[in-house]
Amino acid sequence: MNRTIKRCQWCSSNPLDIAYHDEEWGVPVHDDRVLFEFLILEGAQAGLSWQTILKKRANYRKAFDQFNFRKIASYTDKDTDRLLNDAGIVRNRLKIQSAVKNAQAALAVIEEFNSLDAFLWRYVDGEPVTNKWKTLAEIPAKTVLSDAMSKDLKKRGFNFVGSTICYAFMQAVGMVNDHTTDCFRYKEIKALAQ
Repeated sequence: MNRTIKRCQWCSSNPLDIAYHDEEWGVPVHDDRVLFEFLILEGAQAGLSWQTILKKRANYRKAFDQFNFRKIASYTDKDTDRLLNDAGIVRNRLKIQSAVKNAQAALAVIEEFNSLDAFLWRYVDGEPVTNKWKTLAEIPAKTVLSDAMSKDLKKRGFNFVGSTICYAFMQAVGMVNDHTTDCFRYKEIKALAQ
């Protein structure tokens, strides 16, 4: 019997989308480098499709020193110029400069909280929020938690961290489980939170 795997409605038939949905989206992340990567990529995605960013992700990793925020924090104008000439990433001066500013802000957060992980996960008290959405239409673009995260990040000098970007980040790194209840990953991700 041929049974089709049920995935979230947003997931296209593109192999990149499928791999991202099936292997990464919603899995709790506690590695500072990976958290920083998602924060930068979600900001880079503003105004674009996530698929555009997924296609450029390997190039981003190469261009931004594997998202080593300590290195990125010391980028100069020369690095900005290099990145603006890199066709493998989104060549937007403000987004590139915000990556540097965000790396510097991340270092300050780590100084205060010992890790980016400890700082970010406190918005959900260290535990993923498991939602019970039945359809894509029910999933909000932002929440009270993402509003609070956005406000705090901005106050600490981060850029491209509006509430909608913060909520997409929270979904990506598993702070919230927004797989719809009919998706095969819903129960798998829920089990990771227990």
